[in-house]
Amino acid sequence: MFFKNLYYTILFIVLNFILIIKVDSTIPNKSIQSNEECVTNIVNKYSKEANTKYIKYLKLIDQARRNYKPCNENRCNCHAGVMSHDLKIFKEKGISEKLINNIKSKGTKYQIINHKLYRDPNCMFPSRCVGIEHFLLEIVSDLPDMEFIVNTRDWPQINKKYGFFGPVFSFSKTDEYFDIMYPAWAFWEGGPAISLYPRGIGRWDNHRSKLGKLGNFTKWDDKIPKAFFRGSRTCSERDPLVLLSREHPDMVDAQYTKNQAWKSEEDTLNAPPAKEVSFEEHCKYKYLFNFRGVAASFRFKHILLCKSLVFHVGNEWQEFFYSALKPWIHYIPVNSDATKEDLKELLEFAINHDELAKEIAENGYNMIWNNLKMKDITCYWRKLLKKYASLMTYKPKRDQSLIRIKQ
Repeated sequence: MFFKNLYYTILFIVLNFILIIKVDSTIPNKSIQSNEECVTNIVNKYSKEANTKYIKYLKLIDQARRNYKPCNENRCNCHAGVMSHDLKIFKEKGISEKLINNIKSKGTKYQIINHKLYRDPNCMFPSRCVGIEHFLLEIVSDLPDMEFIVNTRDWPQINKKYGFFGPVFSFSKTDEYFDIMYPAWAFWEGGPAISLYPRGIGRWDNHRSKLGKLGNFTKWDDKIPKAFFRGSRTCSERDPLVLLSREHPDMVDAQYTKNQAWKSEEDTLNAPPAKEVSFEEHCKYKYLFNFRGVAASFRFKHILLCKSLVFHVGNEWQEFFYSALKPWIHYIPVNSDATKEDLKELLEFAINHDELAKEIAENGYNMIWNNLKMKDITCYWRKLLKKYASLMTYKPKRDQSLIRIKQ
């Protein structure tokens, strides 16, 4: 009898305990809900879910690392392959006087005779010629006699499929052109003018010093964790990022500014134009976007010095130093036809892999800081023109129609 009563007593206690638990589970627990919400908002970069979602990007980074060979940083050798590539087409037959005459309308004619610099008196963009001549005058005493055509337009001139053929120097091109790339005038003078820089963006050495220090002294964790872009609506490739910014302002701050052709808000994607922002202001943000302009964008080298992660959109347009910068090593590559969804996924990848993002940002900074000094620009000009002169099949005579350019 005693054991029977004990059995019922224990059963009664157990049933009541179960009932209490059941009733208690129906009462909202604010602290538990809050913790669960926090957990779902934090993506562990080491979790299976995160790595599965972004495995394609992790594989691309791994492949890029395995294939990457650091360049020889002595005497502008990081960029030496570009001049060899651009001059290769002229190596077999050389550069004849007839070839120069065929393409002299494609740019401004220069001569170096007896270590003196001469130029056509009519330069299409005088400030651009000044920017080029600064470097030519630095090296003219080291150069043999030669003559060459420099294109100061934004667009390259010698298409591979049609038109004239000959050795025209241009600052930027795509693979569709035979133009020989040279360091743009904007390294010294003649860069794009905006309200912040009414006389052009200014000398590269000055920007390099300011941005380099800012990039070094601004801690990664102190940067605003957003993607940032300011620029005019040069091409529609920029639209998806601006539209993404309007949908997710917590993730992206991208707005259009006015340009010289601005007439109405239709030219800024149906929104009031934003104010222009200095390069220094760009450096406050963790993620920066670089888009091409009419040709290659002048901002690429500047924003890499912010030591922010740069998303470089499109790979068609090149400048002479681009080939030393490797995708997934120095920047995140973005297809020129990327959609809003593509951009959002790439940004989420960077956000959820913060250490990788920081590493790529530092790599981009180091490449520009170490290999794009003013002496590297001068070095490139010297090597390029010496290689070019070695391909000439004739000795040029002084063209009396040209004017002497002095310091």
